[in-house]
Amino acid sequence: MEKIFVMNEVKDPKVSVVIPTLNEEKYIEPTLRALRSQDYKEKYEVIVVDSNSKDRTVEIAKKFADKVIVTERKGVSVGRNLGAKHAKGEILFFVDADTILLPNVILTVVKKFNQKSVVGVSVPLIGDDLKKNVLYFFGAAIYNLLTKIELQPIYAVCFACRKEAFWKAGGFDENLKVAEDVELGSQLKKLGKILYVTDTFVVTSTRRLKKWNIVKQLKAWPLGYLSIKLFNKQPRYPPVR
Repeated sequence: MEKIFVMNEVKDPKVSVVIPTLNEEKYIEPTLRALRSQDYKEKYEVIVVDSNSKDRTVEIAKKFADKVIVTERKGVSVGRNLGAKHAKGEILFFVDADTILLPNVILTVVKKFNQKSVVGVSVPLIGDDLKKNVLYFFGAAIYNLLTKIELQPIYAVCFACRKEAFWKAGGFDENLKVAEDVELGSQLKKLGKILYVTDTFVVTSTRRLKKWNIVKQLKAWPLGYLSIKLFNKQPRYPPVR
């Protein structure tokens, strides 16, 4: 069962922003404020899908989101898929709850979909702690290289795709605890191109890196995908609050 709270019914939105949450009261408000301060002038809706948080996440989300969906089911893939199910936009824009968009991000990303062959667009990440940014700079270089040779990776921290392609690719695999975005990318690339923008970025929380070291992070994601594919073994990837 889901509870759906509609604060603002956006008619004919071109973009649907989907944010999965679970006990994100420390981070969700700056994320939502940034989404409400975008340069993008066309219609877009903001959907928060919450996995029955025990803090003030839902209360805060209702102040800024157009729609808040509360479900007892857990998992970011569950939240993203549920948000996509209720989305009205032709472009799905997935954003993590601890990630702040620059004002030009949505506009920059949407322009990429003017190319009919493009099914998805990934946005570079910068950590909110400069001391922890080595991983993000390394990741940006790797992703840019992989995109050039058409391996077309994605990461769901900030990623957009055509809704039609999303469902054709099967959405996010709800059975995966980690690397569900890598798996989705492997399916989407069969349908078209995935671009990696280089003229904007988002700022995301480094809370996991502060608790984990870089080696542990890389072992879980993205290398955890190899563990899943080669050995059918999922690495641990518990929430960090």
